[in-house]
Amino acid sequence: MKLFVTGAAGFIGSNYVRWVLANSDHEITIFDKLTYAGNLASIDDVVDDRRCRFVRGDICDADAVNEHLPGHDAVVHFAAESHVDRSIADPYAFVHTNVFGTNVLCDVARRSDIEKFLHISTDETYGSIEEGSFTETDRLTPRSPYSASKAGSDLLALSYHTTYGLPVVVTRCSNNYGPYQFPEKLIPLFTTNLLDGKQVPLMGDGGNVRDWIHVEDHNRAAQLVLEVGEVGEVYNLGAHNEITNRVITERLLELTGRDDSYIRWVPDRLGHDRRYSVDIHKISALGWKVERDFDQGLEHTVEWYRTHEAWWRPLKEQAGL
Repeated sequence: MKLFVTGAAGFIGSNYVRWVLANSDHEITIFDKLTYAGNLASIDDVVDDRRCRFVRGDICDADAVNEHLPGHDAVVHFAAESHVDRSIADPYAFVHTNVFGTNVLCDVARRSDIEKFLHISTDETYGSIEEGSFTETDRLTPRSPYSASKAGSDLLALSYHTTYGLPVVVTRCSNNYGPYQFPEKLIPLFTTNLLDGKQVPLMGDGGNVRDWIHVEDHNRAAQLVLEVGEVGEVYNLGAHNEITNRVITERLLELTGRDDSYIRWVPDRLGHDRRYSVDIHKISALGWKVERDFDQGLEHTVEWYRTHEAWWRPLKEQAGL
């Protein structure tokens, strides 16, 4: 199978490519614009593989997508603007990339005899939930420009299935963690700050709850959906590792040998969702289950950043983090 993987120089996409090459005989084209979060250093260990080809390209550029997408069997669409704080500061970029870019991909894919179009999305499209967990049929109530743009891209991709017969499947995943995550997100930002002896900015009262899934568990689930997921369906992906930002901060303090004096309390994010939680019965019915223990996964992740300073330090310096 030949896969056209967008955004695969980013965090989840680069880990996906690495996992697929190690666990299958698929061929992969990495299609990535190399924005601030896309980094060739994240894929330098895979681009020399004879089954892997890298193309620098923008999903919003219809000519480039038309040139490189046809001839593939499936599209795996990771490419997106993804940081909530950035979406609050510049919503235009998020709507353009996440909605318009997805439209370009779907339109080219429907003309290219694609066997499967896997659209990678987020649990943030559902909004916040006080109790229980969202199922795939619940109403989308996004509360930030980022999550709204992803909800729009979900619905757009699914509309291409209904209208044109494009074989779309959608996954909505909880918060990923693991190696190669751009150091503006909570775990890599806090970890690298603490390794450097700097304080970490904890928002609000620290009581916001997220479900954390290791990126490898996520990518195994995504590949399963690509292979056997029912066309036109949505699959929630989560790990039942719901934890407050304050507690995860405390764990990172412990793993880096720091204390509470390294916490810098900052004002809460505008429209900050209190709790995310998704029901995963549907993906579990396909035979998938979580394999990474969270405590061990977090420890291994911290150790990865500890031993890969040459990867993350230039990124933090360039971004002023």
